Amino acid sequence: MTGGMREASSGARRVALLAVDVQHDFLPGGSLAVPYGFAVVGPLLQLATHAGVVVATRDFHPADHCSFSAQGGPWPAHCVIGTEGARIHPDIDAIADIVVSKGTDPAVEAYSGFDGTGLDAMLRALGVERVLVGGLATDYCVRATVLAARDAGLDTTVVRDAVRAVDVHDGDGGRAIEEMRAAGCGIATLADFTKAAPVRGVD
Repeated sequence: MTGGMREASSGARRVALLAVDVQHDFLPGGSLAVPYGFAVVGPLLQLATHAGVVVATRDFHPADHCSFSAQGGPWPAHCVIGTEGARIHPDIDAIADIVVSKGTDPAVEAYSGFDGTGLDAMLRALGVERVLVGGLATDYCVRATVLAARDAGLDTTVVRDAVRAVDVHDGDGGRAIEEMRAAGCGIATLADFTKAAPVRGVD
């Protein structure tokens, strides 16, 4: 944990915001930059005021991770443990109550924030019933995290303003949104939350 959970109503404490992989290597200038990646930061900060707990996920790879092209994987080296590229954007790090690291095993790919992290158990222990999801990237780690949250039985909503896609193939982001919708996940916009009063402040 990077900070204590903020005061919130009992209902709000049942809601968690999952801020997926808002790390320097996925932001413009990084080794695996998502176009317009910085655009997710502001919406995530606003969504944090509507959640009882904020979880930041991060890729946290050893230098020889199997997903890297040097090891025969599909991606350039990114988010290597101990590098600047692995750091979470400071504004997101500042609001995170919990940070979970994935992809730490060099032989295992891990796109979802639930992959080998114990996140499901953490959320259950906190009484979380609903998750709001944003971050990077829509068509990879956000998609995987959203579908895993739904599979775990959580009421799951992805917020379109708070995600951006890699779009390796044109339209991948849109197809990922529709896949999440078809799986029973909610698809919302930031405006759906700004109509409601915040449940807590953000430090």
